[in-house]
Amino acid sequence: MRRFRLWLIVLALLPWINGQAVAEPVHGLSSFGDLKYPMDFSNFAYVNPEAPKGGRLSMIGTGGITTFNSFNPHILKGDAAQGLGLLFDTLMTRAFDEPDAVYGLVAQSAEVAEDGMSVTFVMRAEARFADGTPLTADDAVFTLNILKTEGHPVIAQQLRDVVKAEAVDPLTVRYTFRGKTTRDLPLVVATLPILSRAYYDTHDFTQANLTPPLGSGPYRITSFNQGQAVTYERRKDYWAWDLPVIRGRFNFDELRYEYFRDRTAEFEALKAGEFDLREEFTSKNWATGYDVPAVHDGRLIRDQLPDDRPSGAQGFFINTRRDKFRDRKVRRALDYAFDFEWTNEQLFYNHYERSHSFFENSDLKAKGPPGAEELEVLEPFRKDLRAEVFEEPYAPPHSDRSGQDRSLRRQAGMLLTEAGWTVRNGQRVNGLGKVLDIEFLVSSSSMERIITPYLANLRRLGVKPTIRRVDAAQYQERVKSFDFDIAVRRYVMRSTPGVELRAYFGSQTANDKGSLNLSGIANKTVDALVEKVISAASRDEMTIAARALDRVLRAENYWVPHWYKAKHTVAYWNKFARPKFKPKYSRGIIETWWYDPQKAARIKKSQ
Repeated sequence: MRRFRLWLIVLALLPWINGQAVAEPVHGLSSFGDLKYPMDFSNFAYVNPEAPKGGRLSMIGTGGITTFNSFNPHILKGDAAQGLGLLFDTLMTRAFDEPDAVYGLVAQSAEVAEDGMSVTFVMRAEARFADGTPLTADDAVFTLNILKTEGHPVIAQQLRDVVKAEAVDPLTVRYTFRGKTTRDLPLVVATLPILSRAYYDTHDFTQANLTPPLGSGPYRITSFNQGQAVTYERRKDYWAWDLPVIRGRFNFDELRYEYFRDRTAEFEALKAGEFDLREEFTSKNWATGYDVPAVHDGRLIRDQLPDDRPSGAQGFFINTRRDKFRDRKVRRALDYAFDFEWTNEQLFYNHYERSHSFFENSDLKAKGPPGAEELEVLEPFRKDLRAEVFEEPYAPPHSDRSGQDRSLRRQAGMLLTEAGWTVRNGQRVNGLGKVLDIEFLVSSSSMERIITPYLANLRRLGVKPTIRRVDAAQYQERVKSFDFDIAVRRYVMRSTPGVELRAYFGSQTANDKGSLNLSGIANKTVDALVEKVISAASRDEMTIAARALDRVLRAENYWVPHWYKAKHTVAYWNKFARPKFKPKYSRGIIETWWYDPQKAARIKKSQ
């Protein structure tokens, strides 16, 4: 869950074009519709272009990352620190009030060939790395080549159909593609971090180390304590401060990412004022833990920011590479044994909704029986699909909230028996007498308290479950090498999903070390539907294909889905200001908030 967070964030920000001809250079690209912002726009609507610069924001990053040992986020080795994306510029950058649009940053224009098989970017002459050297087409070419050959396997997979990059002249770079699903590729290359060729002539790209890399972005690393904190300083000499895509953004002089291995210690440190901001992921804390004077008198703010993005897919992912999980009935039995309703009421204070879909909280979620358009997509695969795919999409069962629903347990037991796991001396065994043992791999105590009641239900079924808690580094290595029965993961989903679906669900990634395909999905129909999503020429076509894909994935029970909430629950010390409107598709904290010295002074005076 940790090592590849930065690249997941990059994927989550990628926009995609629809494959239609682009007749002339443009200042931005979108997937299926017109751009919101005209060529002469001055700033994004969700920022304050006059926001003051200064102050510090110290925070816990998102995603539950508890340690780091590398400043190289682009390779498989090591656990990368958070915030490294702040170091690197890209050819184009995301607008967070549109579902899938990007506008020129290093590139002043882009031109997609009429056949969709190449894209050409003209770069800005003023673009500079932090050491003052210019960003050139050679750097962009080097970046593509090194990421394809030496980068993380997931990155290489995303770039597999990018044939080459070539420097047309010092400030013009052209990328050439292959294959039939090229819709995503112009935007994939547009949002790659640009690495310095000269820097990596003397630094080994393949090594995970704590040497701050040379970047060109708005921040640089100024200090760090391995596994505890990283501090980024705003570059006053950053070349792009006056560009429309940057104006009003990145207002803090200093950003500090804090790391705690224990979530309780982290929570207590926030209340003690040791850092400024934290998104709260523990429902008990949110419901009962903030009854402190600082909250009552307004110094410590509890806030809920709406989250209009697809909620992603979080759950217990089942490793189907292991023989005991090959039968779908076993996997479905595991879902029947998990009592979400009891868990939500007793442990989560009814804070969450149950996830049903891999595209939860979005129009891409399958609902009801498939309509005519979905049937048209699914019919060619009917002989390879389960009959239930053509009915209501699979949804997790709803319990009686007792924590040990006998009806659901009975159904789970029947499924296990049908799969060949019968009860002998109180234990589920197969025809060879082997006990059905299941290990849940975790790296935090907070997940243990959620799994423990689940284990009790599994024991009632005759299963032999255990929890194996390991440190963050061990967890990451075991997940990378698929050395687990069940692991917890949250996938980031986008409003316009694209090539990352191959990494999540594609057969070609099922056995690649470090793959995001945790369940080991190797299903030809899933592969074909993923390609339909990627190659869709309109948003409607993409939505129909994604719903069909969702039906097939859900029918196979590759996971025991968790929960979601369509909001960010954030606690922070009241020393910041922000624009009136939050960007629809982002928290917007690092990018749009700013430090308010008067508020900060009042807090300091009261302490």
